[in-house]
Amino acid sequence: MPTTAPTADAVHALLSAAAVRARARQMLAAARAGALAHFTLDEGRLDDVADLVVAVTRAAYPDGVVPYHSRWRHFGFRGVDRFAQLYHPFALSGAERGRARVELAIVSVLLDAGAGDRWHYQMLDGSAIGRSEGLALASLDLVANGGLSTQLREPWRVDAAVLQRLDASLLGAAMQSTPDNPLVGVAGRAALLQALGDRLAARPDLFGTPARLGNFFDVLAARAVGGQIQAAAILDAILDAFNPIWPGRIVLAGIPLGDVWRHDAIAADDGTAGLMPFHKLSQWLAYSLVEPLEEAGLAVNDLDGLTGLAEYRNGGLFVDAGALVPHDVDLELAFAVDDPVVVEWRALTVALLDLLADRMRARLGLDAAALPLAKVLQGGTWTAGRQLAAQRRPGGGPPIKVASDGTVF
Repeated sequence: MPTTAPTADAVHALLSAAAVRARARQMLAAARAGALAHFTLDEGRLDDVADLVVAVTRAAYPDGVVPYHSRWRHFGFRGVDRFAQLYHPFALSGAERGRARVELAIVSVLLDAGAGDRWHYQMLDGSAIGRSEGLALASLDLVANGGLSTQLREPWRVDAAVLQRLDASLLGAAMQSTPDNPLVGVAGRAALLQALGDRLAARPDLFGTPARLGNFFDVLAARAVGGQIQAAAILDAILDAFNPIWPGRIVLAGIPLGDVWRHDAIAADDGTAGLMPFHKLSQWLAYSLVEPLEEAGLAVNDLDGLTGLAEYRNGGLFVDAGALVPHDVDLELAFAVDDPVVVEWRALTVALLDLLADRMRARLGLDAAALPLAKVLQGGTWTAGRQLAAQRRPGGGPPIKVASDGTVF
């Protein structure tokens, strides 16, 4: 735990993917030393995990063309690109199309925490879709149908004034949440979108007056140099713009940290010892903004400047495949996100995804440029984790339960 007061620079350093990776490697070192309270590492199992994920990737993408892991993979329905279908009548192009895509991605990612095993979103044809894909389609309909716009003739917009008055009742209705079809964390999701609206209104330098979320596209475009932008710069902009919206998080030196949690295995000599950052939803958003920027003609470089995502499909893969063995963990309980069990699990997930990526590249004869983490996840670990969960548990839930408030997983 910190023994000296950290400087603002030391705290700001936690708001980066580099800090996530460096501190996850500290947790990995502790696991290798057998020093963790809740997990034993069987590193020899990683070769089997790599074989499994390579097989899953080849089955899903036999032509070898693996797309990025991003929210855009979830907007398809029965082979139809629902984004293109719903937005086509408005003939959006250029910067306005970029703004609309950025708005949709941000809202959808913020609504993408675990939905629970019982919730499903029903489409007009009667199809019921659950989990992340259902949340994606629900959020797409909410935005595309003008649910967050102040402009009747511009329904695709997301405006701060609408977000600020969005409550749990309104959001629950849009997401079809009922006592018989309960969506986990509706109140938390609504509060998060309200906080987003407040944040937009508080930053006219970024979002204009009146505040519109789509102006974040212009913020990112302005960060490009010579038509190129680093993936880590996208995350930096996201954390600067949105990190204060996360509820009930650690605040240090007056700076809200967001998805950062405490664990004794993390050492530092700058007053930030014991703090393990993840920025999972922020990094998921960064991955999801790559394609809108590329469509706008910008080159996004160094995708591995981001980390793998510390979420329950990737983490569940390592547990279900035997690379991470829980001990002193009651698998019948649901753990809070700040519990050391969850912090260890998530940090080890980030570190092991880097090791797994190296093994996959060796098997496929590819380098990091050809198979970045964004494709390892998509190919990949997320699908393999889901498949193993479905084989091992009714409903396909994670091996370790997390009590979600709708803002982390």
